Parts: sequence; C-alpha cells; structure tokens
Amino acid sequence: MRIHLGTDHAGLEFTKTLITHLGELGHEVVDHGPTEYDPLDDYPSFCINAASAVVRDQRAGVEALGVVFGGSGNGEQIAANKVEGVRAALVWNESTALLARQHNDANVISIGARQHTVDEAIDFIDLFINEPFSGEERHARRIAQLAEYEETGLIAGKQVDQ
Repeated sequence: MRIHLGTDHAGLEFTKTLITHLGELGHEVVDHGPTEYDPLDDYPSFCINAASAVVRDQRAGVEALGVVFGGSGNGEQIAANKVEGVRAALVWNESTALLARQHNDANVISIGARQHTVDEAIDFIDLFINEPFSGEERHARRIAQLAEYEETGLIAGKQVDQ
C-alpha cells in the first residue's frame, strides 16, 4: 500500500521513524514534507499535499492512505478535510483508529505528535492501515451523504439549511 505523510515541525521526528517502520512492513511511503526542521513552518500545504495525493491515487486505482501529524493533530485534520474526497479522522486511541476505518472509511488520519509517544502513534497507524471498512449499509449510506453534500451542498431527502 502507498502511504502519504504530511506534517509540520512538531511531527518531523515522528515522520522519520514512521518512514522506516512502514517501509519495513513493505509499504511505499511518500513524504510530502517538511524535509527539515523549521519552527515557523506552516502545516496546511504539507497536509493538503498528502491528502490530495491519497485521493489521486485512490481514483487511479492505487491502494493508498494518508497520515498527517502536528502538535495536536486538529489543524492537520482540518487541512486534510479541505481536499475533496478526503475523510480525515483525528485519532487519539486504538478505538478511534479502528472506527475511522470501520465506520467512516477514512482515508487519512491525523495524530497529535505532542499528545502521543512514537510507539503509540505507530500502533494507531498500524491499526488504521490494517483495518478494512465494514461495508455496512448504514455507514456506506452516511459516507455517500457526505460525498453528496461535498459535491452539491445538499443531501437528497434530508434537510440541509442553506
């Protein structure tokens, strides 16, 4: 599987360790930056680039997921979710890593590098990558509603205030 990574200075060391870990598991890792420590860097472009690459790969039939990091993971999740076709979930424990895939078919996760140890983050990421989407009708229906809203601003048969 191809795994796209994006971060800011807070997640740079996590990324270096993660590239090695995921590579050893046989994944192709694409690092969208940054490549060096800059305490004033800005995460949006790194995370958007990683998220965009996930969507491009998935639309081309390439099995791909993304992981973005920052101090809390919140801003990075927001940035990734600005990309059409991305379902980015903030992950803070094993349960949220699993549910992101099982229920939301998330294709990107965000982790707070200042909130977790490297070992915890690796555990969350491994769970996320290895967990399939459940395919349950109720979850698929909800994901389709989100995609419909993203494209049209409406959800057929549902009240969406304008």
